[in-house]
Amino acid sequence: MGETPLGRVPGCPDQGTLQSTQPSESARGGSSSQGPPATEERVPRVSSRSAATMPFLHGFRRIIFEYRPLVDAILEALGIQDPERQETLESPRYPAEDGSRVPLLTELLRREARSPFYKEGVSYALLKMAELGLAHAADHLLRNGADLNFEDPVTYYTALHIAVLRNQPDMVELLVRHGADINRRDRIHESSPLDLAGEEPERLPCLRRLLELGADVNAADKHGKTALLHALASSDGVQIHNTENIRLLLEGGADVKAATKDGDTVFTCIIFLLGETVGGDKEEARMINRFCFRVTQLLLAHGADPSECPSHESLTHICLKSFKLHFGLLRFLLESGASYDCSLHGPSCWSGFHVVFDRLCSHPRPEDGGPPDLLRKAETVVELMVASSQRVRLPPNFEVSPAGRHSEKIEALHRSLKQLEFRPQPLGHLCRVLIRQRLRPWPVDAKVKALPLPDRLKWYLLIEHGDRDV
Repeated sequence: MGETPLGRVPGCPDQGTLQSTQPSESARGGSSSQGPPATEERVPRVSSRSAATMPFLHGFRRIIFEYRPLVDAILEALGIQDPERQETLESPRYPAEDGSRVPLLTELLRREARSPFYKEGVSYALLKMAELGLAHAADHLLRNGADLNFEDPVTYYTALHIAVLRNQPDMVELLVRHGADINRRDRIHESSPLDLAGEEPERLPCLRRLLELGADVNAADKHGKTALLHALASSDGVQIHNTENIRLLLEGGADVKAATKDGDTVFTCIIFLLGETVGGDKEEARMINRFCFRVTQLLLAHGADPSECPSHESLTHICLKSFKLHFGLLRFLLESGASYDCSLHGPSCWSGFHVVFDRLCSHPRPEDGGPPDLLRKAETVVELMVASSQRVRLPPNFEVSPAGRHSEKIEALHRSLKQLEFRPQPLGHLCRVLIRQRLRPWPVDAKVKALPLPDRLKWYLLIEHGDRDV
């Protein structure tokens, strides 16, 4: 929709220059030598000169021109200024819905019922009522022939789509109660009302109302995109935070395994946003990280698997590759039970140990903070992976070739892992794993500190690290 008013026709002559589209002087209640005083309410009249003075137009421009006089008369009968001519929709210039103008509207509709463009006129007026949220007037139009399926000739949105875009939950309910298809998709973007409601935080009331009215939360467009995927893709983590929309969709039964035909999953948006934090503004990066963390919490709480393949669609794999940058999120994933290797095919597909050691043996990046800092964080990540499962799973032919001044420490860390793989696990390790698993989800360390245990035992159960990104 953007800032363009609904129904404005690009390239159409200005309404002020088309005299045939404006109500007559008497219809506007102006003075006339033969008419009543200007203070008396008169039923607006539709100009009969429109056919004779119609300019050469074609397509939707001609269609709107044909029934626009009736639309203007309906708006005038209700005392409404056309939304196209208002400066803002936040301060609309129309009276409250007290029903006092219904007799004028009733008389107008009765008088114009046989006009050739009556159906189109009242249906287009219904779009205006949906935009302004005037449920009483919309109900009257629907009872007098307005078509629920009428599409705006420019945007191809129906009244229900427009009501959602303008965040009018009462109007949404009225239209659905009158029989509007709650899952209807528009012809241009293939968006359902639920898709549109989930794309902006301000539309949360409409999203809640649509779910209460029975909208299909897992309906997908021709590309396989569901309302949940729409809500995720519309979030940028800085200006648009659809966290509550996502939460509401998940609580309404949204499928966390949904994927588009192009392979986009519920984690695609999060992976993209995490990539945007590299080298960007620090404050924006902090906001994006917080948003990604909260959404990931919601997704995991509803059964999403962040460790599936392919690796480029695996949130766990992405965090392992940049464990220094995304340590806080990686720690949350591992402490919440996410697998550190491919959850479908095991370490033969991809392995967290291989990813971490490959990163240690490669050239350092600017964000790594130097080899010593990178090594300390890698040791913590390795310990988190070891403490998350009773049996350490290493990839086949897992060997390393480190270089540089810290090569000995990297090789020693590698040897300790190889020993864990082939030797029986000590009882202490098994107890540590079981206790930490029982304390899930995150934050496990905070729960360990609250246990009534000796400090030495707490120290063994804890996996400490001073840096917390979230």
